[in-house]
Amino acid sequence: MRLDLPGKTVAITGAGGGLGAGLARAVRAHGANVALLDLTADRVQAHAARLGGERYARGWAVDVRDLEAQQQVFAEVAEHFGAVDVVVAGAGVLGPLQTIGPTAPAEWDRVIDINLNGLWRTLKAAAPHVQRTGGHLVAVSSMIAYVHPPLLASYAASKAGVAAMTDVLRLEMRAVGVTVGSVHPVIFRTPMIGDALSSPAAAELVRDFSGAFKTVELDTVVAEIVRGIERRARRVVVPRRHGSAALVPGLAQAALERLLFRPRAVARAIELGSEPAG
Repeated sequence: MRLDLPGKTVAITGAGGGLGAGLARAVRAHGANVALLDLTADRVQAHAARLGGERYARGWAVDVRDLEAQQQVFAEVAEHFGAVDVVVAGAGVLGPLQTIGPTAPAEWDRVIDINLNGLWRTLKAAAPHVQRTGGHLVAVSSMIAYVHPPLLASYAASKAGVAAMTDVLRLEMRAVGVTVGSVHPVIFRTPMIGDALSSPAAAELVRDFSGAFKTVELDTVVAEIVRGIERRARRVVVPRRHGSAALVPGLAQAALERLLFRPRAVARAIELGSEPAG
């Protein structure tokens, strides 16, 4: 069933970055209210003011590494706008391009904690609100979830984990009327990505793997995410011509969902799994 954006409320984490800010502009242009969530408030509050002020857009400061803070913010978003219909979990970091040798354990932990654990916290905090509206959850992953380049172990592991987690959440949330999708863009230019691509190692990778890592325009990624939200898409691959990279795992998962994970059995398993241990 199509999700029409006019009058809906879309919450976006990482809304102070290039993708989040662009997506906020796009969903407002489609008539949605937008909650902009980022680590610091100044940038998202200023952006919200440009999008029409608190009636239509409002910014909140929140760290995706803090579950209780996210729960509080989503409660405030629901109270302010009356509902939460769509959540885009887009906060993330890239980390340094390094092999396992020089990678500091603390840096590995940081990337995993923000990109994977932080995204899980976002969806956990948002799920009760989105369940009330029968809405849609979106997890921003990457093409690197399927095409794993050297020097990006933490980023690839986190984004592959996001893709797998999204498949699981789709089955779980289907039982309560919520749809779940993941987004898998190739490299697109933002300040974060621009800094990373300026390194000699990145230039070498882009040259040798140009088919998988050729950059696309930010506007293209934003437009495809909006289209995916409206269609409640399971996966959004940007650009679409690279969809074959996600095709085999996507088809396998879809087949298993149909053949093995029947809605009645999933609902019963969720009911049993939610009971307190005796």
